Amino acid sequence: MGRKRKVLALAGAVVVAGAGATALFGRFSYAPMPDVADLANPTRSPLTTAFDVLGRRVSPAEAEALRRTEDGNRTLSPENGAVAIDASVVARGREAFYRETFGNEVFLTDVMGMLDGAITPFEVVRAVAALKGEATTNLKVPLARDIRIGERTYRKGERVATGLDVPKGGAFIIGIKSFYDRGHLRMGITCALCHAAVDPASGKVIEGAPNADLNAGLLMALAKNSAAYFMHASVPEADAASPGAGNRPALPDPAAVEAATKVQVASWPAGSFDSSADRVTNPTSIPSSFSAYGEPYSWSGREAIGPFSGLSSLNNNVHAANSDTTQLAAAAPWLFNLDPETYLGIVLRRAPNGPLRYDPSGTLRPSEVLRAADPTPASPGLNDYAVLPTYPATNYMTDNGLFASAPGEPANHANNAMSAFQNLLRPPQVSADVGTLRAGRAIFERAGCNTCHSGPALTNHRVIPAEEIGTEPSRAQAGAKMEARLSPPAMFATDTPFPLPPDPKLVPIPIADDKRPQVLLAWGQGGTKGGYKVPNLVGLAWTAPYLHDSGVSVGPDAGKDLGVPGTLDAGIAADPGNSLRALVDRQVRDRVVAANAASEKARTARVTGKGHNYWVDDQAGYSADDQKALVAYLLSIDRLVEEVPTP
Repeated sequence: MGRKRKVLALAGAVVVAGAGATALFGRFSYAPMPDVADLANPTRSPLTTAFDVLGRRVSPAEAEALRRTEDGNRTLSPENGAVAIDASVVARGREAFYRETFGNEVFLTDVMGMLDGAITPFEVVRAVAALKGEATTNLKVPLARDIRIGERTYRKGERVATGLDVPKGGAFIIGIKSFYDRGHLRMGITCALCHAAVDPASGKVIEGAPNADLNAGLLMALAKNSAAYFMHASVPEADAASPGAGNRPALPDPAAVEAATKVQVASWPAGSFDSSADRVTNPTSIPSSFSAYGEPYSWSGREAIGPFSGLSSLNNNVHAANSDTTQLAAAAPWLFNLDPETYLGIVLRRAPNGPLRYDPSGTLRPSEVLRAADPTPASPGLNDYAVLPTYPATNYMTDNGLFASAPGEPANHANNAMSAFQNLLRPPQVSADVGTLRAGRAIFERAGCNTCHSGPALTNHRVIPAEEIGTEPSRAQAGAKMEARLSPPAMFATDTPFPLPPDPKLVPIPIADDKRPQVLLAWGQGGTKGGYKVPNLVGLAWTAPYLHDSGVSVGPDAGKDLGVPGTLDAGIAADPGNSLRALVDRQVRDRVVAANAASEKARTARVTGKGHNYWVDDQAGYSADDQKALVAYLLSIDRLVEEVPTP
């Protein structure tokens, strides 16, 4: 019976992927990419940039003028860091957004055991088939076995909310790529998993909208080897190592580390992810990919330099730093105060049975196990990386000196192409009363919101000190330890082939003197306490809940659906209008903050809903109608301000 279920699971996975059964006898991979007709937001901003030169936008007219001189041609050269942008690059960016894993399927499947835990391919296939062509923003999957996470035991057959999105008429999950290799099934993730979502009204895909209910933390907690992500959580149990015999590394108790990691990652609110490997549980909201003029990027603004003003750096670090934790071993001494062998032993010890599982009683050390089974021996870790000579040092362009790259095209090209694609994305158009919107914009300006929220994307591109904005202080210092090992910012020339040639050309990335204090603040370095970037406001109707920790969350019933416990944790989507009101009304916010504080789960994840104490309420002299108009205006922002005709 067990063999029959496995065969059915494999066959089902192939059916879901849309391939024929013949794929079971060879190699096969598939990731869905919706047709334009299946998009809720097919309209894009016009392509007005011909080149990006380390964040400087060069228009077609300027590019034509530059090409007439020798100096101008040098400016637009790959050796100067220039990225040429045209329709083919945008098309490659869209394809990479949906289909490029950079090899993370090996870590997720063979190390973390995402398919060997309580959720199995067979149950996922059954859950998708049960939709019968209908869409869902939150696939419910029955568990294949009992699993304990903290004080709660999830029972076999219990249907858990995954937040995985399936569009109408589709038999696939957005952002999941399936691999079948002669009997071995793997799953990888693409950018679309977090940065595309299904519109609940139409069942169509919204490119660029955050997957606001993706339960990434719970999915990782349900995996076989959650401990492979212990460095992204508060797990002191990893430090209680017992000496190993002979040449074996000292290792902590495996059950204790696994149990603690499961509790910590399961505390992340739906729609959040902890991208900082600082050994502190501090998830942040998944951002949108409505990214044009939204620089700097990430919640702290630390992705600020290089191509596309840091957007390519953000795209890169998702895969170069977050989807394969084996690459962190070389940095373990100064980041985690752990010996590299101990670090790898923790990561690999509970991997599913296979070549990447470390056996403490065996003859191989953890690094030898990794090296023997590594599909990418030319780079550290398991993904496809172009490696700077300064690896594993941080250089403000890349956390670790790695650039996730696709073989057969220039190093880092897919990340740059995705930046070009993302900068054209716009959310679905919002219909609203023009008079109300004008009144709301007037309140926006009267309240001083435009002091920070200015410019085309309604951000002034600044990082605000944590003590000023009033949000979680420990999260703002997530990059502080990386100051111990810094190298001058650099990247590869944008035409450098991958795999790399013997002596690849490096491009230094200058940081202007007036920009350096902001970079240090964003990284929590240089004696600062870190900060939070001023977010852009395009697409607010699709990005609830609000603040960097998702803490300002109110559901449809504003009287009782309060905070993360009353919304996301209860399976209730945050209502954008009610949540925005809580952002600007101190009385509502106090109730939201109190609801978060009463939840042990929210306290574990350091989700408070505090900060950004700028009010548009009766105490500040605004009426209920003023507040309503402001919220309506904020929800109407569906494109860059410069694209909106002046009334």
